[in-house]
Amino acid sequence: MNAHPTRELATALASARFQDLDAATIDHTERAVLDWLGSALAGSFEPPAQMAHAVARGFGSSTESTMFAGGRASAPAAAFANGVAAHILELDDIHKTSTVHGAAPIISAALAVAEREHASGEQFLTAVAAGYEAALRIGEAVNPSHYRFWHPTGTVATFGAAAAAGSILRLTADQMLDAFGSAGTQAAGLWEFNADGTMSKHLHPGKAAMNGILAADLARAGFSSARRILEGDRGFVRAMSVSAELSRVTDGLPAIRKVQENCYKLHACCGHTHSAIDLAIALRAHAGNEAGNVASIDVETYGPGYEIVKEPLPRTPYQAKFSMAYCVAVALLEGRAGLEQFAVDRFRQDGVALPALASLLERTSVRVTEELTAKYPAAWPARVTITLRDGTRFCDESDYPRGNPENPIDRRELEEKFIALVAPRCGSDAASRACAAVREIAGCADVTEMARCWAPQERQTY
Repeated sequence: MNAHPTRELATALASARFQDLDAATIDHTERAVLDWLGSALAGSFEPPAQMAHAVARGFGSSTESTMFAGGRASAPAAAFANGVAAHILELDDIHKTSTVHGAAPIISAALAVAEREHASGEQFLTAVAAGYEAALRIGEAVNPSHYRFWHPTGTVATFGAAAAAGSILRLTADQMLDAFGSAGTQAAGLWEFNADGTMSKHLHPGKAAMNGILAADLARAGFSSARRILEGDRGFVRAMSVSAELSRVTDGLPAIRKVQENCYKLHACCGHTHSAIDLAIALRAHAGNEAGNVASIDVETYGPGYEIVKEPLPRTPYQAKFSMAYCVAVALLEGRAGLEQFAVDRFRQDGVALPALASLLERTSVRVTEELTAKYPAAWPARVTITLRDGTRFCDESDYPRGNPENPIDRRELEEKFIALVAPRCGSDAASRACAAVREIAGCADVTEMARCWAPQERQTY
């Protein structure tokens, strides 16, 4: 193993250029941007995003970069606000083995700096790919033990945001090394927020994006930092993992292609529920689409995921998004787990408001099995069994939800997802223009011009 993985990673990413990216990496990077943009635009109208806008504007007046549905702000402030917005709806991407939602922190940082620096579309795409490379590699190195206390989207994605910003700034290898040092010493994000169902989960990618830009800007200014922030005796890996594999930081470098492993979410809830949701939808026909026909639903899952989605009786939309039982029950009853399945009016202080769904939820059980846990994090498996009133049982299992590379969706489906998210909020014409602009990123001379096509400011009536 390389004795200096931080330096090797910094050197590889500092030297990366658009011509180094293969066609598949460019295609997957564009897909990641499209998927991020849908979540960021739609999420920008939500209350937590509006709060972030207000705070970001308080940082000072600036027109450097776009805040979706919030005007303009300095690059760090805009990255913060867009990072928050992109993570609110729980429809942004995920990477299995690192458990990182890469887009919200990385692409938010990349766009903000690209606008400020008037970077080209090629520079922007290169920066995004570099950001994913850093975050996913470091996440794989520290997982799965890191995930016990730390939310990787707030921790390792800080390195990804720094790499993306540093790529656009054309940092040297030494400067990128300093950027990583400053990123690592700021990296944070604890899971305790999940006990209260608070907004901290949205904060994590926003702060990671903002801190990544700060780290890169400081490095460009000559600000020194830890040169062994990953492998050092008091560095990131020793502090935040008990079973690290540092070789995963550098294996296969200098190739830039980790973004090809990205996974896209089709359900508006925690990714740990998605394999089970897909199974519930597939099994739905056996229940005759009637909750009354079902005697019980039994869900088997893996341990680390269960710790995040074990809420049995959600009383708020947020709790429901992190309730395996609710997600599977609603998917079996209604055939989907979209935004409407997590609407505010579906919940009350004592639980789920809809009688049929509440009754089905009482008949739903979730348990962890060692067999499925052993497959994690390379797979995110689930097994779902439904038993009908007449005693008939139907069972199915899956290791990968739709949207994973092992169970892929095509670009057309991502565009349909984008339009479905953005058109009701920004208008069909604006959604179509933004979608078309993503297809033309590589040929864009100045990202600032492209961002204007992405930034409708007014909420539509819907």
